[in-house]
Amino acid sequence: MRPTTLPLPWQPPALSADFKRMPEDFIVTEMLDIEHSGSGEHLWLHITKINLNTAYVAKLLAAWAGVPARDVGYSGLKDRHAVTHQWFSIRLPSQTMPDISLENFTKAHLNDGESIILNKLTWHNRKLNRGTHKYNHFAIRLCHLEGDISAIDETLKRIKSGGVPNYFGEQRFGIEGKNLDKAYRFFEKQLMSNQPYRPNKKLAEKDGLMISAARSALFNALLGKRVADGTWNQALLGDVFNLEGTGSIFQDALTDEIKSRVKQCDIHPTAPLMGIGDRRDRGAARALYDTLLDDDRYQTLCQGLIKIGAKLTYRPLRLMVHDLTWERSGDDLCLEFRLPKGTFATVVIRMIVQEYHSKHT
Repeated sequence: MRPTTLPLPWQPPALSADFKRMPEDFIVTEMLDIEHSGSGEHLWLHITKINLNTAYVAKLLAAWAGVPARDVGYSGLKDRHAVTHQWFSIRLPSQTMPDISLENFTKAHLNDGESIILNKLTWHNRKLNRGTHKYNHFAIRLCHLEGDISAIDETLKRIKSGGVPNYFGEQRFGIEGKNLDKAYRFFEKQLMSNQPYRPNKKLAEKDGLMISAARSALFNALLGKRVADGTWNQALLGDVFNLEGTGSIFQDALTDEIKSRVKQCDIHPTAPLMGIGDRRDRGAARALYDTLLDDDRYQTLCQGLIKIGAKLTYRPLRLMVHDLTWERSGDDLCLEFRLPKGTFATVVIRMIVQEYHSKHT
């Protein structure tokens, strides 16, 4: 299920708003807690990119340094239509800088409105690997809000104290959700073949997008069912739980203590990200999920993920929105908050605005 069709736990107070009119309306800062060694064969660059996706910037860095793409590292993919601040690394065994400056090199490769700004350089003894950062900080402006503007403060207080459903955002599914359509065709082809899935290195990134879209769609459907019946932020018999702020999961009896910890947002119920592995959810939670997963609409995705060897994991149903602050000016709303990696700021916006208008979405 795509984000725009998913159940919400409450009616967003604003009917509509303008979003991403300009890059400065959506600013993302990667929060990377690492102490650089100051020496080593990896050049780390802190970069501000505007209206560019992360993969393209990494490609330009590889060309600038004259190294293979695999020698460029970054922690996470950041939005294209935004101002984003993040680290990259380049493996340079000779520790020799390119002859041309990054600014001069990239000029020929950028269009109007696109920009790469080099903020800082340092050396380190390790490559920057995917998933190294823990959080992203967001500064967002929503313009021309229409609807029950007076109710926005109460909704934001509710979000600050109790979080939002941890849906995957529309970015996960590509433009107009086409990655999910491609995923169905991809898995249908895999399931028709008697041969095991062997990822092609040249197609690994493309396959990864489709696999990710499939797992995300299934998770969104499971979470949507919990939102619809009001249990996305409550414990069910047989739930697997996630400890807030960690990747730790555990299964426990449905005691008063567990119910209290869920209510206090210390732990969260989860749903599976489907793949190969032993399901740990049991009882009422398992029955609820299986009712949906057994639906013919999802069988291709479920069986396909098993065929290609995706690993079963669990994701929390609830997303806590850290350090949330806001300011209203007329019919504009400015938000700042911090989210864990792998979660989506657009999901927070969906809890505030029923429909947002953007030339990029």
